[in-house]
Amino acid sequence: MDAATPQAVELSLPQAFLLLATNDMNGKPEVPLFALRSTVAGAILAELDLLGAIELQGHRVRVTGTTPETEFQRELELIRSKSRPHTPKWWVSVLESRAEVLRVYDGLVSLGIVEHVGEKHLGRFRAVRFPEKDHAPEAALLKRIEAALSGPASNLEAPDTSATEEGALDAVTAEAMVPGANAPVANAPGAKSTSKAPDPRTIVLIALLQAAGLLGKLFPEADRIRASELSKDYWPSRAVEDELRMIRLAEEEAATL
Repeated sequence: MDAATPQAVELSLPQAFLLLATNDMNGKPEVPLFALRSTVAGAILAELDLLGAIELQGHRVRVTGTTPETEFQRELELIRSKSRPHTPKWWVSVLESRAEVLRVYDGLVSLGIVEHVGEKHLGRFRAVRFPEKDHAPEAALLKRIEAALSGPASNLEAPDTSATEEGALDAVTAEAMVPGANAPVANAPGAKSTSKAPDPRTIVLIALLQAAGLLGKLFPEADRIRASELSKDYWPSRAVEDELRMIRLAEEEAATL
């Protein structure tokens, strides 16, 4: 490999979502904070699901016998420690927090993808921002999602995570590959359309972006039918949508009091 060629960057689903949900220049979220926190919580569940550590049985989240290495070991142990299983929405409400979001951002900082910029007021940090330092990982994510959204809108199903292969235990390598370092982009100039289904992690990321209300902002020209077919029926993203719906209803009711 040429010394000037960037290396592939591995991202978890929460990291990939935050990177796409953060303004490159000012480092501020592109969605409301409550939506950011809820979607990061859903992304943590999705990451553990894709790793085979948890699964949806009926209407409850249960741990499996798989114990993969993951940066979300604390969250996995929390799920494991409960005496009875709970719904996905319940877990989103438990896992969503500012501290969780900042922890995921810190992972991006350690990778050199974003930088931590703090604003102080009276000696205390009043606000923090995470402007981008290295655009290559985000560019790769955008290319892979755009290719997935450009495919044929037919015969698509929610990602099957019931039997994740060992190779999928790595973090989001596929989405974060340096542009041009792997498979050709389906909608690149001169490229022929392919009917090959997108990889599960890309589908999950699309579902999370859709739930957060961010997919249309990032890809305003995307086929909405295709996007809906890709993102439907995935339980972590449905849990995020349910949680955000409850938050908005509570805000509307509070405004009328």
